[in-house]
Amino acid sequence: MPLQKLQFQPGINKETTSYTNEGGWFDCDKVRFRQGFPEKIGGWTRLGINSFLGTCRALHPWRALDGDLYLGLGTSSKYYIESGQGYYDITPVDTTTSAGDITFSATNGSSTLTVTDASHGRVAGDFVTYSGATSLGGNVTAAILNQEYKIDAINDSNTYTITARTVQPVSNITVNGQYTPTAVTANSSDTSNGGSSVVGAYQVSVGLNTSVFGTGWGAGAWGRNTWGSAASLTLTDVLRIWGHDNFGEDLIFNVQDEGVYYWDASAVNALSTRAIKLSSLAGAKSCPTKARKIIVSDIDRHVIAFGADGLGGANDTEGNGVQDPLLIRFSDQENAADWFPTPENTAGDLTIGSGSLIVTAVETRQQILVFTDISLYSMQFIGPPFTFGINMISENITIRGPLSAVAVDDQVYWMGKNEFYVYNGAVQRLPCTVRDYVFSDFNEFQGDKCFASVNSAFGEVWWFYPSKDSDTINRYVIYNYQQNIWYIGTLARSFWLDRGVFNLPIAAGLDGYLYNHETGFDDGSSNPATGISAYIESSQFDIGEGDQFSFVRRLIPDLTFRNSTSTDAAANFTLKARNFPGGAYLQNNSKAVEKTASVPVEQFTQDAHVRLRGRSIAIKVDSTEAGTSWRLGSPRIDIRSDGRR
Repeated sequence: MPLQKLQFQPGINKETTSYTNEGGWFDCDKVRFRQGFPEKIGGWTRLGINSFLGTCRALHPWRALDGDLYLGLGTSSKYYIESGQGYYDITPVDTTTSAGDITFSATNGSSTLTVTDASHGRVAGDFVTYSGATSLGGNVTAAILNQEYKIDAINDSNTYTITARTVQPVSNITVNGQYTPTAVTANSSDTSNGGSSVVGAYQVSVGLNTSVFGTGWGAGAWGRNTWGSAASLTLTDVLRIWGHDNFGEDLIFNVQDEGVYYWDASAVNALSTRAIKLSSLAGAKSCPTKARKIIVSDIDRHVIAFGADGLGGANDTEGNGVQDPLLIRFSDQENAADWFPTPENTAGDLTIGSGSLIVTAVETRQQILVFTDISLYSMQFIGPPFTFGINMISENITIRGPLSAVAVDDQVYWMGKNEFYVYNGAVQRLPCTVRDYVFSDFNEFQGDKCFASVNSAFGEVWWFYPSKDSDTINRYVIYNYQQNIWYIGTLARSFWLDRGVFNLPIAAGLDGYLYNHETGFDDGSSNPATGISAYIESSQFDIGEGDQFSFVRRLIPDLTFRNSTSTDAAANFTLKARNFPGGAYLQNNSKAVEKTASVPVEQFTQDAHVRLRGRSIAIKVDSTEAGTSWRLGSPRIDIRSDGRR
């Protein structure tokens, strides 16, 4: 018989059985399709040697008027500005004590200090900076006390503990995303209390990097857990998510369902200056104190707060503090500080009439799409006197969480509770060939961690999500909107930023580092970099109706190792045979295909001799070597009928 060319439909299909999907690909990891053919994805390298505290779930890039590049980065613990591969902490201060409200107590032989601050209202993990303290008399000097600390534990409403540490900025003791102080042990002379001039500046409370749900009324979404028992969750017991956008070269950002803040990029020593409350700006009027999300409308230059608190009085700098989950408020045009409507300005508000809360909002070139838990609205600038108009687009839709939608030009893609959607003038469900694979193995309790992102260089929308047995993100699913195909894989990332302001995509790892992606071919999370394990596996194929056994004796590979940096670039080809669709693979034979020359024509292993027999055959291509890039073409096999028995 002549050699049989193996050509498979692009994309992964797990909606049918492997046997039914004959002529297609069934499984893969760290492989994409380009022009219909599979290839290993690009590698990644660490962006600098520094790490940040907490889990990152927000990235926002921009270029300042002086040309400097900034990257806003919100984590479960802090908000940073990344610049020049350094992380500058601009986390706002929400409470500052009066002098003398704080005292310290040390124990001989211990590094634990007890801090007394009546009705402090803090939680474990919060950060505070002390000033004005004097020495406790021994090892715990004034310099040791007068610096930033992380609260270790809460004793009661009036006291908490910290660990006395050597004098260093927190950025210098952040290792692999963790706070790692060098402790200082008190001695018998540390009997003072720090004096009567101690001031504590508390940063906004930390949030969680893992969702925690209560078990009673008001905890989590309707019907999520047990009904009828009391809930004890506070604002700090929800996943920490940030919203942010640029107002000119400055940054406006907010903690989801909490405060709204402003950072002035042109201020003197801006990178060493913390953000301030929006209501602290000159001329502030009725600024929102709580918001689900903040967006700056690019066309008309209004700051918009979704799920905000209501108006304050005409002379108030802040809103009323009572959050309405369906209220949209917007500032005066070109004025981020003025939110009180008058006949002379364009400030105002809208209320959505469908759903129980605004989940998120996504800006496109022409409009802002507003998602509630059950519906989708279009918000557009229409000018005075109403400023904005809002219209319902669709009911009976779902969205996974506040991070699971992304805009690609004028289209918006998002993950629902059990479907994928696109809005391109109308809402459409995306037919998905891996739908059941994704949603049947999804950790519903950590669904808010799921986020959507774009890799525009390859025409891809990525959704990262946690599998059923994982509390952290460990998988992704990709929709290639140029080829209309799907593929899957595994990768631990908490957020992703497409190229644009920066030349390469940037993603946040769970280890406290940022990574440049689509660079090289290796895993740069370690030094030296290691090879990426990538593979793709076909569905079964057979001869005729599959009633006869097939015998395979030779494989003719077809692939390219173009651009590989390794002189030993190689990929493994594995042929697997079984007798029945539901049976185990009884035989397999693997052969390495190695690059042998690059000039004058790329050369690699010519053929591979194998011996296996079965009613159906599957092929797998994989690689683990560092410095290896490959793209598969149309391999051929020497296959022939071998009888019915």
